[in-house]
Amino acid sequence: MSVEISKLASGLTVVTDNMPHLETAALGVWAGVGGRDEKPNEHGISHLLEHMAFKGTTGRSSREIVEEIEAVGGDLNAGTSTETTSYYARVMKADVPLALDVLSDILANPAFEPDELEREKNVIVQEIGAAQDTPDDVVFEHLNELCYPDQPMGRSLLGTAKTLKSFNRDSLRNYLSTHYRGPDMVVAAAGAVDHDQVVAEAEKRFASFEATAGPKPQAAQFGKGGTKVVHRELEQAHLTLALEGVPQTDLSLFSLQVFTNILGGGMSSRLFQEVREKRGLCYSIYSFHAPYTDTGFFGLYTGTDPADAPEMMEVVVDIMNDSVETLTEAEIARAKAQMKAGLLMALESCSSRAEQLARHVLAYGRPQTVQELVARIDAVSIESTRDAARALLSRSRPAVVALGSGRGLDTAVSFAEGLTRARVKARLH
Repeated sequence: MSVEISKLASGLTVVTDNMPHLETAALGVWAGVGGRDEKPNEHGISHLLEHMAFKGTTGRSSREIVEEIEAVGGDLNAGTSTETTSYYARVMKADVPLALDVLSDILANPAFEPDELEREKNVIVQEIGAAQDTPDDVVFEHLNELCYPDQPMGRSLLGTAKTLKSFNRDSLRNYLSTHYRGPDMVVAAAGAVDHDQVVAEAEKRFASFEATAGPKPQAAQFGKGGTKVVHRELEQAHLTLALEGVPQTDLSLFSLQVFTNILGGGMSSRLFQEVREKRGLCYSIYSFHAPYTDTGFFGLYTGTDPADAPEMMEVVVDIMNDSVETLTEAEIARAKAQMKAGLLMALESCSSRAEQLARHVLAYGRPQTVQELVARIDAVSIESTRDAARALLSRSRPAVVALGSGRGLDTAVSFAEGLTRARVKARLH
Protein backbone atom coordinates (compact mmCIF):
# COMPACT_ATOMS: atom_id res chain seq x y z
CA MET A 1 0.00 0.00 0.00
CA SER A 2 1.21 3.49 -0.86
CA VAL A 3 0.05 6.40 1.28
CA GLU A 4 0.57 9.91 -0.08
CA ILE A 5 -0.34 13.20 1.56
CA SER A 6 -0.49 16.77 0.26
CA LYS A 7 -1.45 20.10 1.80
CA LEU A 8 -3.33 22.52 -0.46
CA ALA A 9 -3.06 26.32 -0.45
CA SER A 10 -6.40 26.47 1.37
CA GLY A 11 -4.93 24.41 4.21
CA LEU A 12 -7.03 21.39 3.25
CA THR A 13 -5.19 18.05 3.45
CA VAL A 14 -5.46 15.39 0.76
CA VAL A 15 -4.45 11.86 1.75
CA THR A 16 -4.72 8.75 -0.41
CA ASP A 17 -3.82 5.09 -0.33
CA ASN A 18 -3.63 3.35 -3.67
CA MET A 19 -4.73 -0.29 -3.38
CA PRO A 20 -3.86 -1.69 -6.81
CA HIS A 21 -5.81 -4.94 -6.43
CA LEU A 22 -9.11 -3.02 -6.26
CA GLU A 23 -11.34 -1.68 -9.04
CA THR A 24 -13.37 0.59 -6.77
CA ALA A 25 -12.56 3.60 -4.63
CA ALA A 26 -13.86 5.07 -1.40
CA LEU A 27 -13.43 8.78 -0.89
CA GLY A 28 -14.86 11.54 1.19
CA VAL A 29 -14.53 14.82 3.00
CA TRP A 30 -14.00 14.76 6.76
CA ALA A 31 -14.45 18.03 8.66
CA GLY A 32 -13.18 18.47 12.19
CA VAL A 33 -16.50 19.75 13.48
CA GLY A 34 -19.28 17.98 15.34
CA GLY A 35 -21.67 18.17 18.24
CA ARG A 36 -19.11 19.53 20.69
CA ASP A 37 -18.63 22.67 18.56
CA GLU A 38 -22.22 23.80 18.98
CA LYS A 39 -23.33 26.70 21.17
CA PRO A 40 -26.50 26.13 23.22
CA ASN A 41 -28.63 27.83 20.55
CA GLU A 42 -26.98 25.66 17.88
CA HIS A 43 -27.81 22.32 19.49
CA GLY A 44 -28.32 19.82 16.66
CA ILE A 45 -27.16 22.04 13.81
CA SER A 46 -24.13 19.87 12.89
CA HIS A 47 -26.43 16.90 12.31
CA LEU A 48 -29.01 19.01 10.46
CA LEU A 49 -26.28 20.39 8.17
CA GLU A 50 -25.18 16.85 7.38
CA HIS A 51 -28.78 15.91 6.55
CA MET A 52 -29.12 18.93 4.27
CA ALA A 53 -25.97 18.08 2.34
CA PHE A 54 -27.83 15.93 -0.16
CA LYS A 55 -30.91 18.14 -0.43
CA GLY A 56 -29.76 20.20 -3.37
CA THR A 57 -27.11 22.66 -4.51
CA THR A 58 -27.25 25.74 -6.69
CA GLY A 59 -26.57 23.47 -9.68
CA ARG A 60 -28.15 20.12 -8.73
CA SER A 61 -31.45 19.08 -7.24
CA SER A 62 -31.52 16.52 -4.44
CA ARG A 63 -32.66 13.92 -6.94
CA GLU A 64 -29.91 14.77 -9.41
CA ILE A 65 -27.28 14.37 -6.69
CA VAL A 66 -28.20 10.77 -5.95
CA GLU A 67 -29.04 9.87 -9.54
CA GLU A 68 -25.63 10.99 -10.83
CA ILE A 69 -23.83 8.76 -8.35
CA GLU A 70 -26.19 5.80 -8.60
CA ALA A 71 -26.15 5.99 -12.40
CA VAL A 72 -22.51 4.85 -12.25
CA GLY A 73 -23.22 2.20 -9.60
CA GLY A 74 -21.95 4.26 -6.66
CA ASP A 75 -23.46 5.32 -3.38
CA LEU A 76 -23.34 8.37 -1.12
CA ASN A 77 -23.62 8.73 2.64
CA ALA A 78 -22.71 11.00 5.53
CA GLY A 79 -22.36 10.92 9.30
CA THR A 80 -22.06 13.23 12.31
CA SER A 81 -20.15 12.48 15.50
CA THR A 82 -18.97 14.40 18.54
CA GLU A 83 -15.88 15.82 16.82
CA THR A 84 -16.23 15.13 13.09
CA THR A 85 -18.70 15.23 10.22
CA SER A 86 -18.09 13.16 7.11
CA TYR A 87 -19.48 13.03 3.58
CA TYR A 88 -18.33 10.08 1.49
CA ALA A 89 -18.89 8.00 -1.62
CA ARG A 90 -17.98 4.60 -3.04
CA VAL A 91 -17.54 4.44 -6.83
CA MET A 92 -15.71 2.69 -9.65
CA LYS A 93 -12.20 4.01 -10.27
CA ALA A 94 -13.21 5.89 -13.43
CA ASP A 95 -15.80 7.85 -11.48
CA VAL A 96 -13.56 9.34 -8.77
CA PRO A 97 -13.68 12.81 -10.40
CA LEU A 98 -17.48 12.68 -10.48
CA ALA A 99 -17.64 11.74 -6.80
CA LEU A 100 -15.31 14.60 -5.86
CA ASP A 101 -17.37 16.99 -7.96
CA VAL A 102 -20.57 15.99 -6.15
CA LEU A 103 -18.99 16.00 -2.67
CA SER A 104 -17.46 19.44 -3.19
CA ASP A 105 -20.68 20.80 -4.70
CA ILE A 106 -22.82 19.85 -1.68
CA LEU A 107 -20.42 21.66 0.66
CA ALA A 108 -19.38 24.64 -1.47
CA ASN A 109 -22.74 25.39 -3.09
CA PRO A 110 -25.61 24.17 -0.89
CA ALA A 111 -29.01 25.58 -1.77
CA PHE A 112 -30.69 25.17 1.63
CA GLU A 113 -34.10 25.55 0.01
CA PRO A 114 -36.65 26.49 2.70
CA ASP A 115 -39.10 23.73 1.73
CA GLU A 116 -36.37 21.08 1.81
CA LEU A 117 -35.12 22.44 5.12
CA GLU A 118 -38.55 22.20 6.75
CA ARG A 119 -39.02 18.66 5.49
CA GLU A 120 -35.63 17.57 6.79
CA LYS A 121 -36.21 19.18 10.17
CA ASN A 122 -39.37 17.11 10.43
CA VAL A 123 -37.43 13.97 9.48
CA ILE A 124 -35.01 14.61 12.34
CA VAL A 125 -37.90 15.16 14.76
CA GLN A 126 -39.03 11.65 13.78
CA GLU A 127 -35.47 10.44 14.36
CA ILE A 128 -35.53 11.98 17.84
CA GLY A 129 -38.79 10.17 18.53
CA ALA A 130 -37.32 6.88 17.36
CA ALA A 131 -34.32 7.36 19.66
CA GLN A 132 -36.63 8.00 22.61
CA ASP A 133 -38.30 4.67 21.87
CA THR A 134 -34.91 2.90 22.03
CA PRO A 135 -33.90 2.28 25.68
CA ASP A 136 -30.18 1.84 25.07
CA ASP A 137 -30.14 5.20 23.24
CA VAL A 138 -32.01 6.87 26.08
CA VAL A 139 -29.78 5.50 28.84
CA PHE A 140 -26.61 6.68 27.07
CA GLU A 141 -28.15 10.11 26.52
CA HIS A 142 -28.62 10.43 30.28
CA LEU A 143 -25.12 9.05 30.90
CA ASN A 144 -23.53 11.64 28.60
CA GLU A 145 -25.39 14.41 30.42
CA LEU A 146 -24.09 13.10 33.74
CA CYS A 147 -20.51 12.82 32.48
CA TYR A 148 -20.39 16.21 30.70
CA PRO A 149 -22.90 18.45 32.50
CA ASP A 150 -23.78 21.78 30.84
CA GLN A 151 -21.43 21.06 27.95
CA PRO A 152 -21.95 20.34 24.24
CA MET A 153 -20.43 16.87 24.70
CA GLY A 154 -23.22 16.03 27.13
CA ARG A 155 -25.98 16.82 24.66
CA SER A 156 -27.54 14.58 22.04
CA LEU A 157 -26.28 15.05 18.49
CA LEU A 158 -29.86 15.16 17.23
CA GLY A 159 -30.86 18.39 18.96
CA THR A 160 -34.41 19.00 20.12
CA ALA A 161 -37.65 19.89 18.38
CA LYS A 162 -37.30 23.39 19.82
CA THR A 163 -33.74 24.03 18.63
CA LEU A 164 -34.45 22.53 15.21
CA LYS A 165 -37.41 24.85 14.76
CA SER A 166 -35.17 27.88 15.26
CA PHE A 167 -32.76 27.05 12.42
CA ASN A 168 -33.05 28.64 8.98
CA ARG A 169 -30.89 28.83 5.89
CA ASP A 170 -28.87 31.73 7.37
CA SER A 171 -28.14 29.65 10.49
CA LEU A 172 -26.81 26.84 8.32
CA ARG A 173 -24.74 29.14 6.10
CA ASN A 174 -23.17 30.85 9.10
CA TYR A 175 -22.32 27.56 10.78
CA LEU A 176 -20.87 26.18 7.53
CA SER A 177 -18.70 29.21 6.89
CA THR A 178 -17.53 29.36 10.51
CA HIS A 179 -16.52 25.73 10.94
CA TYR A 180 -15.84 24.28 7.48
CA ARG A 181 -12.40 25.74 6.85
CA GLY A 182 -9.54 24.34 4.79
CA PRO A 183 -7.18 23.62 7.73
CA ASP A 184 -9.97 21.70 9.46
CA MET A 185 -10.88 19.49 6.49
CA VAL A 186 -9.43 16.34 4.97
CA VAL A 187 -10.14 14.74 1.61
CA ALA A 188 -9.29 11.07 1.96
CA ALA A 189 -9.43 8.39 -0.71
CA ALA A 190 -8.45 4.72 -0.80
CA GLY A 191 -8.64 1.93 -3.32
CA ALA A 192 -8.32 2.48 -7.06
CA VAL A 193 -7.16 6.08 -6.78
CA ASP A 194 -4.38 8.22 -8.21
CA HIS A 195 -3.03 10.74 -5.72
CA ASP A 196 -2.13 13.43 -8.26
CA GLN A 197 -5.59 13.21 -9.81
CA VAL A 198 -7.31 13.56 -6.44
CA VAL A 199 -5.07 16.52 -5.53
CA ALA A 200 -5.80 18.27 -8.83
CA GLU A 201 -9.54 17.76 -8.45
CA ALA A 202 -9.51 18.89 -4.82
CA GLU A 203 -7.46 22.01 -5.61
CA LYS A 204 -10.01 23.01 -8.22
CA ARG A 205 -13.18 22.13 -6.35
CA PHE A 206 -12.36 23.16 -2.76
CA ALA A 207 -10.60 26.46 -3.54
CA SER A 208 -13.45 28.56 -2.12
CA PHE A 209 -12.99 27.39 1.47
CA GLU A 210 -11.33 29.75 3.94
CA ALA A 211 -7.61 29.15 4.53
CA THR A 212 -7.77 30.03 8.23
CA ALA A 213 -8.78 27.52 10.88
CA GLY A 214 -12.16 27.70 12.57
CA PRO A 215 -12.74 28.25 16.30
CA LYS A 216 -11.78 25.52 18.73
CA PRO A 217 -14.47 23.99 20.96
CA GLN A 218 -14.44 24.51 24.72
CA ALA A 219 -12.28 22.11 26.68
CA ALA A 220 -14.13 19.06 27.93
CA GLN A 221 -14.58 18.66 31.66
CA PHE A 222 -15.59 15.23 32.91
CA GLY A 223 -18.19 15.67 35.64
CA LYS A 224 -18.20 14.64 39.28
CA GLY A 225 -19.83 11.30 38.55
CA GLY A 226 -22.68 10.07 40.69
CA THR A 227 -25.79 8.05 39.98
CA LYS A 228 -29.12 8.55 38.28
CA VAL A 229 -32.17 6.31 38.02
CA VAL A 230 -34.62 6.95 35.20
CA HIS A 231 -37.92 5.18 35.80
CA ARG A 232 -39.69 3.80 32.76
CA GLU A 233 -41.92 0.77 32.33
CA LEU A 234 -39.64 -1.64 30.45
CA GLU A 235 -39.06 -5.36 30.39
CA GLN A 236 -35.36 -4.93 31.16
CA ALA A 237 -33.23 -2.74 33.38
CA HIS A 238 -30.58 -0.98 31.28
CA LEU A 239 -27.40 -0.28 33.26
CA THR A 240 -24.52 1.94 32.20
CA LEU A 241 -21.30 3.01 33.89
CA ALA A 242 -18.71 5.53 32.75
CA LEU A 243 -15.29 6.75 33.82
CA GLU A 244 -13.02 9.42 32.41
CA GLY A 245 -10.70 7.88 29.84
CA VAL A 246 -7.72 9.31 27.96
CA PRO A 247 -7.33 11.48 24.82
CA GLN A 248 -6.29 10.21 21.40
CA THR A 249 -2.66 11.26 21.87
CA ASP A 250 -2.19 9.80 25.37
CA LEU A 251 0.69 7.33 25.58
CA SER A 252 -1.42 4.89 27.61
CA LEU A 253 -4.21 4.72 25.01
CA PHE A 254 -3.34 1.29 23.63
CA SER A 255 -2.76 -0.19 27.08
CA LEU A 256 -6.16 1.10 28.19
CA GLN A 257 -7.74 -0.35 25.07
CA VAL A 258 -6.21 -3.74 25.91
CA PHE A 259 -7.72 -3.55 29.41
CA THR A 260 -11.09 -2.54 27.96
CA ASN A 261 -11.05 -5.53 25.60
CA ILE A 262 -10.11 -7.94 28.39
CA LEU A 263 -12.87 -6.57 30.56
CA GLY A 264 -15.74 -6.51 28.07
CA GLY A 265 -14.53 -6.53 24.49
CA GLY A 266 -15.81 -9.87 23.26
CA MET A 267 -17.15 -13.32 24.07
CA SER A 268 -13.91 -14.29 25.84
CA SER A 269 -13.96 -11.15 28.03
CA ARG A 270 -14.26 -11.42 31.78
CA LEU A 271 -17.63 -9.71 31.97
CA PHE A 272 -19.19 -11.81 29.21
CA GLN A 273 -17.90 -15.05 30.64
CA GLU A 274 -18.99 -14.31 34.20
CA VAL A 275 -22.35 -12.56 33.89
CA ARG A 276 -23.68 -14.20 30.73
CA GLU A 277 -22.01 -17.58 30.42
CA LYS A 278 -21.75 -18.51 34.12
CA ARG A 279 -24.64 -16.62 35.72
CA GLY A 280 -27.04 -16.12 32.80
CA LEU A 281 -27.84 -12.58 33.96
CA CYS A 282 -27.93 -10.89 30.56
CA TYR A 283 -27.99 -11.23 26.82
CA SER A 284 -25.58 -8.37 26.10
CA ILE A 285 -22.74 -6.83 28.07
CA TYR A 286 -19.77 -4.88 26.76
CA SER A 287 -17.25 -2.17 27.57
CA PHE A 288 -15.59 0.36 25.26
CA HIS A 289 -13.28 3.36 25.27
CA ALA A 290 -13.85 6.38 23.02
CA PRO A 291 -10.85 8.73 22.82
CA TYR A 292 -11.38 12.40 21.90
CA THR A 293 -9.03 15.32 21.29
CA ASP A 294 -8.73 16.31 24.95
CA THR A 295 -10.52 13.61 26.94
CA GLY A 296 -11.70 10.05 26.78
CA PHE A 297 -14.86 8.15 27.65
CA PHE A 298 -14.79 4.66 29.12
CA GLY A 299 -18.25 3.12 29.04
CA LEU A 300 -19.94 -0.12 30.04
CA TYR A 301 -23.45 -1.29 29.16
CA THR A 302 -25.66 -4.23 30.01
CA GLY A 303 -29.34 -5.07 30.20
CA THR A 304 -30.89 -7.48 32.67
CA ASP A 305 -34.09 -8.36 34.50
CA PRO A 306 -34.91 -5.58 37.00
CA ALA A 307 -34.85 -8.09 39.84
CA ASP A 308 -31.30 -9.08 38.88
CA ALA A 309 -30.00 -5.51 38.54
CA PRO A 310 -28.39 -5.31 42.02
CA GLU A 311 -26.54 -8.60 41.54
CA MET A 312 -25.48 -7.52 38.04
CA MET A 313 -23.97 -4.23 39.17
CA GLU A 314 -22.28 -5.83 42.17
CA VAL A 315 -20.65 -8.43 39.91
CA VAL A 316 -19.60 -5.77 37.39
CA VAL A 317 -17.91 -3.69 40.09
CA ASP A 318 -16.21 -6.71 41.62
CA ILE A 319 -14.87 -7.86 38.26
CA MET A 320 -13.57 -4.40 37.38
CA ASN A 321 -11.80 -4.03 40.71
CA ASP A 322 -10.41 -7.55 40.61
CA SER A 323 -9.26 -7.38 36.98
CA VAL A 324 -6.80 -4.58 37.64
CA GLU A 325 -4.54 -6.82 39.71
CA THR A 326 -5.24 -10.23 38.22
CA LEU A 327 -4.63 -9.69 34.51
CA THR A 328 -2.79 -12.58 32.88
CA GLU A 329 -0.27 -12.73 30.09
CA ALA A 330 -2.67 -14.92 28.11
CA GLU A 331 -5.40 -12.29 28.31
CA ILE A 332 -2.99 -9.55 27.26
CA ALA A 333 -1.83 -11.60 24.28
CA ARG A 334 -5.39 -12.38 23.24
CA ALA A 335 -6.49 -8.74 23.41
CA LYS A 336 -3.45 -7.60 21.44
CA ALA A 337 -4.13 -10.21 18.78
CA GLN A 338 -7.72 -9.01 18.49
CA MET A 339 -6.56 -5.40 18.10
CA LYS A 340 -4.01 -6.27 15.42
CA ALA A 341 -6.52 -8.41 13.54
CA GLY A 342 -9.05 -5.59 13.61
CA LEU A 343 -6.45 -3.15 12.34
CA LEU A 344 -5.30 -5.39 9.50
CA MET A 345 -8.83 -6.43 8.52
CA ALA A 346 -9.77 -2.77 8.19
CA LEU A 347 -6.96 -2.34 5.66
CA GLU A 348 -8.75 -4.79 3.37
CA SER A 349 -11.70 -2.42 3.02
CA CYS A 350 -11.14 0.77 1.04
CA SER A 351 -14.01 2.46 2.92
CA SER A 352 -12.49 1.65 6.32
CA ARG A 353 -9.06 2.67 5.07
CA ALA A 354 -10.21 6.09 3.80
CA GLU A 355 -11.93 6.79 7.10
CA GLN A 356 -8.87 5.68 9.08
CA LEU A 357 -6.59 7.96 7.06
CA ALA A 358 -8.87 10.96 7.55
CA ARG A 359 -9.22 10.40 11.28
CA HIS A 360 -5.46 10.03 11.68
CA VAL A 361 -4.84 13.34 9.93
CA LEU A 362 -7.42 15.12 12.07
CA ALA A 363 -6.09 13.57 15.30
CA TYR A 364 -2.33 13.38 14.71
CA GLY A 365 -1.66 15.64 11.73
CA ARG A 366 -0.53 12.71 9.60
CA PRO A 367 -1.46 9.09 8.83
CA GLN A 368 0.15 6.61 11.18
CA THR A 369 1.71 3.65 9.39
CA VAL A 370 0.60 0.09 9.95
CA GLN A 371 4.06 -0.65 11.31
CA GLU A 372 3.74 2.16 13.87
CA LEU A 373 0.34 0.97 15.03
CA VAL A 374 1.39 -2.66 15.29
CA ALA A 375 4.52 -1.62 17.20
CA ARG A 376 2.38 0.34 19.69
CA ILE A 377 0.16 -2.69 20.21
CA ASP A 378 3.18 -4.98 20.59
CA ALA A 379 4.66 -2.61 23.18
CA VAL A 380 1.70 -3.10 25.53
CA SER A 381 2.71 -5.21 28.51
CA ILE A 382 0.97 -6.57 31.56
CA GLU A 383 2.57 -3.81 33.62
CA SER A 384 1.47 -1.01 31.27
CA THR A 385 -2.04 -2.45 31.13
CA ARG A 386 -2.28 -2.59 34.92
CA ASP A 387 -1.01 0.98 35.16
CA ALA A 388 -3.60 2.14 32.62
CA ALA A 389 -6.37 0.29 34.47
CA ARG A 390 -5.34 1.71 37.85
CA ALA A 391 -5.28 5.21 36.39
CA LEU A 392 -8.73 4.68 34.87
CA LEU A 393 -10.28 3.67 38.17
CA SER A 394 -8.60 6.49 40.09
CA ARG A 395 -9.06 9.31 37.56
CA SER A 396 -12.73 10.03 38.21
CA ARG A 397 -15.68 9.03 40.27
CA PRO A 398 -17.92 6.64 38.30
CA ALA A 399 -21.05 7.93 36.62
CA VAL A 400 -23.86 5.39 36.65
CA VAL A 401 -27.31 5.51 35.04
CA ALA A 402 -30.04 2.89 35.31
CA LEU A 403 -33.15 2.94 33.13
CA GLY A 404 -36.19 0.78 33.80
CA SER A 405 -38.66 -0.13 36.50
CA GLY A 406 -38.57 -1.91 39.83
CA ARG A 407 -37.12 -1.23 43.26
CA GLY A 408 -33.80 -2.86 42.46
CA LEU A 409 -32.44 -0.01 40.36
CA ASP A 410 -31.58 2.26 43.29
CA THR A 411 -29.80 -0.62 45.00
CA ALA A 412 -28.00 -1.46 41.77
CA VAL A 413 -26.56 2.00 41.19
CA SER A 414 -25.47 2.26 44.82
CA PHE A 415 -23.11 -0.69 44.26
CA ALA A 416 -21.13 1.49 41.85
CA GLU A 417 -19.73 3.34 44.84
CA GLY A 418 -17.64 0.22 45.39
CA LEU A 419 -15.60 1.30 42.39
CA THR A 420 -13.88 3.93 44.51
CA ARG A 421 -10.86 6.09 44.11
CA ALA A 422 -9.71 5.27 47.64
CA ARG A 423 -9.61 1.52 46.98
CA VAL A 424 -7.48 1.93 43.88
CA LYS A 425 -5.20 4.51 45.45
CA ALA A 426 -4.57 2.09 48.30
CA ARG A 427 -3.31 -0.42 45.76
CA LEU A 428 -0.84 2.07 44.35
CA HIS A 429 1.06 2.28 47.65
